[in-house]
Amino acid sequence: MKKADHFTKETNLIQLGVGFDDKTGAISVPIYPSATYRHPEVGKSTGYDYTRSGNPTRQVLENGLAELEGGSRGLVFSSGMAALTTFFLHFSQGDHLIVSEDLYGGTYRVLDQIFANFGLTVSYVNTTDTEAVAAAISNQTRALLVETPGNPLLGISDLAALGKLCQQHEILFAVDNTFLSPILQRPLEFGADVVIYSATKYLGGHNDLCAGVLVARDEELGEKLYFLQNSTGAILPPFDCWLLLRSLKTLALRIDQHCKNAMVVAKWLEQQPKVTEIYYPGLKQHPGHELSKNQAKDFGGMLSFRVSTAEHARAVLKRLKLISFAESLGGVESLMTLPAIQTHADIPKAERERLGICERLLRLSVGTESVEDIIADLQQALA
Repeated sequence: MKKADHFTKETNLIQLGVGFDDKTGAISVPIYPSATYRHPEVGKSTGYDYTRSGNPTRQVLENGLAELEGGSRGLVFSSGMAALTTFFLHFSQGDHLIVSEDLYGGTYRVLDQIFANFGLTVSYVNTTDTEAVAAAISNQTRALLVETPGNPLLGISDLAALGKLCQQHEILFAVDNTFLSPILQRPLEFGADVVIYSATKYLGGHNDLCAGVLVARDEELGEKLYFLQNSTGAILPPFDCWLLLRSLKTLALRIDQHCKNAMVVAKWLEQQPKVTEIYYPGLKQHPGHELSKNQAKDFGGMLSFRVSTAEHARAVLKRLKLISFAESLGGVESLMTLPAIQTHADIPKAERERLGICERLLRLSVGTESVEDIIADLQQALA
């Protein structure tokens, strides 16, 4: 792959894989479906042995993701949860993790119902409050995992302050950057050690791919995470690697339209009498608005809003025509979900209600359709 450090990340994304195939000059990276590789002789290798350990198509993708984030090692997995699970395997019995309380329900589920059985302990903290994070650190704390913006309430955590805190206490700092993508926010620049993605979302962008990503800042941690990836085997297959490579080439264009549409939709929802609350960092009244401006290029395509009753929320979902009532997010198609009964159902009800994840709360992934059409659909659904 051609190296072009002086180009912007947007250009480097479009150039992913160009120049990789010197033999044919193919612009598109070839798909290498081979499960194994022939060695020239004993003690010599082409650099590839077995596709779980490494694959040429996957290598282009992983290298490109590392370069995009400014990290030393990129790793791709069969899902976002596979990436998170591999990250959690880095820790041992008795280790303590601090995790954002405003987080994806699947992350809570894997920690609460699986890793708790192996002796990991977790404190769920409001990570928008740096002092609360500091107070939760103990002698057993080994890592802080932050989602910012949070899911589904879009809270904004101070990455620079948390990065300094983790450095002072010598604990690992991991950031789930799924909601913004590296186009808008690069956590490694604020002191994060690992960036995590469900690449199913914005990186894939078309609701046709399931994948996950880890990017490590330094080589030593990257090598340890690679050992876990290779040992446990939740890799992304070559065909899906190629599909994600293709998707990344339009990431900057898609993100730009997501952001533009979301801002228009948020301002429109703000004026609707049947919307009682709206959560979008791009609105000036959002408590994390100024912080978001300082650490991200734009505000993203995700927002949540609350209506007056649970019955109204269900009626809105039933009436949608353009927007799909579906889980997931980040695709070109607009999606709406009811987090309390879908994405966050595994969080105990009392905890959901404390956080404000009630059955009146709707989460909207604003797509790249005509914003006039998105608003028209919301208008008739809310009526």
